[in-house]
Amino acid sequence: MGKLAFWQGNEALAMGAIAAGCNFFGGYPITPSTEVAEKMAEELPKIDGRFIQMEDEIAAIAATIGAAIAGSKALTATSGPGFSLKQENLGLAYEAEVPMVLVDVMRGGPSTGLPTKAAQQDVMQARWGTHGDHGTIAYAPSSVEECYSLAIEAFNTAERFRQPVLIMSDAEIGHMREKIEIPEPGSLKIVDRKPPSVEPDKFVPYLADPEDDIPAMASFGDGYRWHVTGLTHNDWGFPTNNGEEIDNKMRRLMRKVDRFRDDIVKYDTLFAEDAEVLIVSYGSVARSSTRAVKDARARNIKAGHFRPITLWPFPDKELEKLARKVKTIIVPELNCGQMVHEVERAVHGKAKVVSATLVNGELFHPSEILEKITQEVR
Repeated sequence: MGKLAFWQGNEALAMGAIAAGCNFFGGYPITPSTEVAEKMAEELPKIDGRFIQMEDEIAAIAATIGAAIAGSKALTATSGPGFSLKQENLGLAYEAEVPMVLVDVMRGGPSTGLPTKAAQQDVMQARWGTHGDHGTIAYAPSSVEECYSLAIEAFNTAERFRQPVLIMSDAEIGHMREKIEIPEPGSLKIVDRKPPSVEPDKFVPYLADPEDDIPAMASFGDGYRWHVTGLTHNDWGFPTNNGEEIDNKMRRLMRKVDRFRDDIVKYDTLFAEDAEVLIVSYGSVARSSTRAVKDARARNIKAGHFRPITLWPFPDKELEKLARKVKTIIVPELNCGQMVHEVERAVHGKAKVVSATLVNGELFHPSEILEKITQEVR
């Protein structure tokens, strides 16, 4: 048994990152994510890590990318407006295949919006915010314990697939406190990026392993030559106008995630096996939803819950199987209806899909979701 802690969600994200081997944080303070930076500033010097507060969010992710290229496991954290500012450099990290983790503790928008209120208004920005095609991996914790465990998972996934990985938390999850059990350090599975297996003079920096479509990654300063660019490039890392090389690069960026989709996707269910009404929710809303489902069951209403833990790739195949058995799917979200479209796409009309939205800065009360459930079974 590991030791117990009473942590805030943002603290747990920071400590999970360190447990995964993170030794660099580049950030800029923004509510409601600032505690991630504060905790990293406190903890990284203890392990000879590096914390740097940059002049803005753009520079923060640039520093994070640079640290990752130099061999660090690197983290940055932000919220809505900062997430928007980071998108261009996030695209650079996808194109250059730089492993790093970006935490977005979501708040209400657009623009400055609601700095201190919870929202889930960035879930589509996570998938489509930076231009161009790329595979997206994004996790949504719904507890403080998951903030810790998914931080480790995110770093492992970033290192394995050699690309940015997102953690889409929100203000309530980030600021709430819960008791969690911290695993013993030796019990954790830690993944590191694939190192070169050839001598420096034989190293081709973007020559992918056919077994997983992922190139080995050398660190700057260790004797291997590696050209980094945001331009579409060939296996040597240099810009190309060759159609075949361009096509190969772009399709590999997608394929390296798509072909291992089943390894990546995570989800959770409650009373879903015999449900007639299924709630699909994530993050802080999942907490209200599970209470509502239990209350519905107490009234002999066959309600169930499906929680995407990976928002991207979305667990569409798993949800589609459940949709064959249920009558109605209700999707409560702290936005004007974003993930509901992905749910509709996944179920292919096999069940009625109902959107429930809340954008007043408050949380769903379980009774509000319960009322939606009872409306659908009348």
